[in-house]
Amino acid sequence: MLFPISLVLFEFSTYIANDMILPGMLQVVHEFNAPSSLVPTALAAYLAGGAALQWLLGPLSDRVGRRPLMLFGVAAFIVLLLLTLPTTSITQFMVLRFFQGMGLCFVTAIGYASIQEAFSETAAVRVMALMANVALLAPLIGPVAGAALIEVAPWRSIFVLIAVTTSISLFGLWRTMPETAKLRGTPFNVRSIAGDYRKVFGNRRFVCGALAIGAASLPLLTWIGQAPVILMERAHMTPLTFGLWQIPIFAALIAGNITLARVADRVPIHRMIGFGLIPALAGLGLAAVAMLVDSSAVAWLVGGISLYAYGVGLANAALYRLTLFSSTVSKGTVAASLGMITMVFFTVGIEIVRWGYGSGGNLWFAGANLAAGIGFWLLVKRFLSGHDVPAAGA
Repeated sequence: MLFPISLVLFEFSTYIANDMILPGMLQVVHEFNAPSSLVPTALAAYLAGGAALQWLLGPLSDRVGRRPLMLFGVAAFIVLLLLTLPTTSITQFMVLRFFQGMGLCFVTAIGYASIQEAFSETAAVRVMALMANVALLAPLIGPVAGAALIEVAPWRSIFVLIAVTTSISLFGLWRTMPETAKLRGTPFNVRSIAGDYRKVFGNRRFVCGALAIGAASLPLLTWIGQAPVILMERAHMTPLTFGLWQIPIFAALIAGNITLARVADRVPIHRMIGFGLIPALAGLGLAAVAMLVDSSAVAWLVGGISLYAYGVGLANAALYRLTLFSSTVSKGTVAASLGMITMVFFTVGIEIVRWGYGSGGNLWFAGANLAAGIGFWLLVKRFLSGHDVPAAGA
């Protein structure tokens, strides 16, 4: 278990690199004389970076090995965090956010594939759920910790602290990470890799599952990106109060993951996805209705998103496992394809919500998230209709 612990510490670092800076983002844009509307764009840039290297890292790790590429990625992430210190403009900051986001590529294309290969199905779902709980401490404590830190130190100190945490992860992975790539030593052939990607993206069930994962998680990502504007700028909350209002949402997400981990060996995992849909849709519906009645009722908005988060916690790890194994192509390539689809989905979705928020406010935010939830339901329905059918074309 020391390997997944070390991996989740790196995953935690890549998440908290966004979450800790959230309460300080208004300081960032003000220091660089930029508009507050760019606050969600920082998250979009980070997620775009998370999609940029997926296509290469997956097949490359299949052939070169997962371990050396992971160690390189963790070390590069540390350097990129420290490069935030000399930034002098919002353009430099956004470019760095993009490259820092590439750390997510190593988690999804290499780390997750290694976990799935190292454990059996039930064990992998349980480990992934427990890993998610630890990783979710980032959005749970990140905003509060970030708010407390910027009260006594410059916002750039956040990136120094995360670099120190990532260094611990690098040492742990160096000591414990196994090599699980079955194709290691196979020549890196562009034609062969292109053929693998054609098989994966030609597998309609896989694409449906990947889009379902994107639609399931999008409301949570839009909340992370838009919450500083909703709570701090429009509801006039302090950074510390803003951080405290994140707790019910991410506590509910953790509760959903704990529930999944406890019943994973007793309930078929495809049923857990269906169970998770119920609170997810109910929560997003509640948030939309509340904003239709009173767009300033942020307590109802947070309550609805919390209920949704519990449902996503129930469904996500199971949906990820079934989607990853809906194709028989090497898991590095499949994980990379999954990461590319979801990261692009997140980046576009966050920008759409940001674009409409200026005129539509909280009602637009809640309505767009409800639309994503309905898309989640329709995609899961299509995906699960063939859960026991071999993957076609792959």
